[in-house]
Amino acid sequence: MKNTVIYILLFFTMIFYSSGAFAQVDPDNICRIDNGQLTFTLNLKWTDKEKKEVSELFDLDSALIARVYKGELNIDLNEEHWKVKKLSANLVELSKSVQQAEPDKGNRFGLDELFQVIDNWVNFRGNETRTSAKFGANNFNNSKVFIYENGVARFYLPGFKNAGNVFISGTFNEWSTTQTPMKSTQSGWTIDLKLEPGKYEYKYIVDGRWMTDPENNLRERGDAGSDNSVVYCYNYVFRLNGYANAGKVVVTGNFSGWNPQGIAMKKTSGGWSLPMYLGDGTYAYKFVVDGRWMTDPGNPVVRSDANGNKNSFISIGTPYTFKLKDHTTANKVVLTGSFNNWDENELVMDKTSTGWQMAYVIGPGNYEYKFIVDGKWITDPDNPFTTGSGNYTNSFIALKANHVFELDQNQNAKQVIVTGSFNNWSTKDYRMIKDKGKWIFPMYLKPGKYLYKFIVDGEWITDPENKLFEENREGTYNSILWINSSQ
Repeated sequence: MKNTVIYILLFFTMIFYSSGAFAQVDPDNICRIDNGQLTFTLNLKWTDKEKKEVSELFDLDSALIARVYKGELNIDLNEEHWKVKKLSANLVELSKSVQQAEPDKGNRFGLDELFQVIDNWVNFRGNETRTSAKFGANNFNNSKVFIYENGVARFYLPGFKNAGNVFISGTFNEWSTTQTPMKSTQSGWTIDLKLEPGKYEYKYIVDGRWMTDPENNLRERGDAGSDNSVVYCYNYVFRLNGYANAGKVVVTGNFSGWNPQGIAMKKTSGGWSLPMYLGDGTYAYKFVVDGRWMTDPGNPVVRSDANGNKNSFISIGTPYTFKLKDHTTANKVVLTGSFNNWDENELVMDKTSTGWQMAYVIGPGNYEYKFIVDGKWITDPDNPFTTGSGNYTNSFIALKANHVFELDQNQNAKQVIVTGSFNNWSTKDYRMIKDKGKWIFPMYLKPGKYLYKFIVDGEWITDPENKLFEENREGTYNSILWINSSQ
C-alpha cells in the first residue's frame, strides 16, 4: 500500500482465529496493482474457509479460484481473461489487466471500486498516521513544490496536464487511494493539507499509477520494497544573522551525533537559515562557520557539559523533571540514559536544598537512566521500575505511557517479567511490580501489533485475561496486543 505496488493487509489473527486454527495467509502479499495489472497472490495450502474469505472480500468468483487450484494457467470467465503464474510449490499469481477494463462488460474490478476496498481495510486496521522521527530537513529541487506555513502543507506536482485525476496518498491519510484528490491548475496539480509538524511519507497516484515525487530528493524504502517520498513539516528554524562572506555554514548537534559535516544552512538576505523538524526532546547544538565552531549568538540558553564545553540548547515539548533526593554533599551529579546515548558529561544536574534536579524534555517512549554521583553510577532510589541485572541494572521510565501490562494473580511469585516483541523477548526486562494486588508494568508502545508473555519465577505463561493469542514456533502460544493510533 505504501509503495508503487499496492499491498493490502488483508487478514490478521483476530479474524482467522477460531478454535486454535490459524490462517496461512501472508498479510503483506495478497493483492497489488502494478503497471495496470491487478494481481493476487494465492497460497495453494489455504483451507476452504480461507479461500472463501478471499473470494468474498475481493468479490472473486469462487469458480475462478477453483480453476486456479486445478492448475489452469489461462482462464476466461465472465468475459474476463486471467493469467496464472506459478511462483513456487505453494504460491501462484492470478492477474488481469485493469487499466483497459470496460465497466459495461461486467468487469468486477473497476479501479475505483478496488481502491475503495483497500481504503476500508487500511482504515479498519488503524494505521499510524504520523511517522515518528527525531529530526529532519527537506531536500527539494524546486522550493515551490512544497510550502509549509501556519500548519498548512501545500503540495504541488508540476506537469501531467493530460492526466484525468491525481491523488496524493501517504501516512497523513492512512495511505488512502481515494480520499485526497488534487486540484488541476494550468501548470500542474496542487493541494493544501492541514498537517501537524512531523515526518510524513507519501506518493502521487496519476491515473491509477503510483509514483514518487520527482522534485523530492528524500526517499525511503517502504514496507513492500519500493521507495516513498519523505517530507518534513517544520516546527523550528535555525537562524544565524550576518556572516555574509562565509562560504559554508552548517548546524550540528546531539540530534545528528555531532557530525562535523552538519546540515547545510541556506543563505538569506540577513544571514543563514535552516527550517527543520525536531521531535520532542532537548537538543544541544552549534553552528560551524567555514570550519569554526560557535554557539548560537541569538540563543541565550548556553550550558557547559562536564568537560567545560559550552553548547547552545533548545527544547521542544513539555519537560520532565528528574530528581535525586539527598546526596547534598556531592560535588557533581550527572543525569545520563538511553535518551542521550548514555553521555557522561552532557547533563549536569542543578543542586537544590533537598538534592539534585534537572528539567529535561524527552519525547514519548521507554527510557533507561542512571545518576552519576561524583563518578559513581546509581539507579533512582525513588523509582521502583528497573531493567537489567547486576552492574547493568538501570532505572526505567515510560513517558506518556499508553498501556499498562497487568497480571492479577500469582501474588506469591518472587519475580514477574513481561517480555515480547517490543524488547526482543528479553528475559531480564521488564520487571513488574506489585501495586494494589496486581503485577503491573507501564509502557509506551507505538501503534501496531505486539506479541508478549509473562515470565513468573522462570515459567513462561500467556496473559490469562487476554483471549487473543497465536501459536509460535515452539508450539506454544503468545498473547497478542494491538495498539491503535488513538491510544
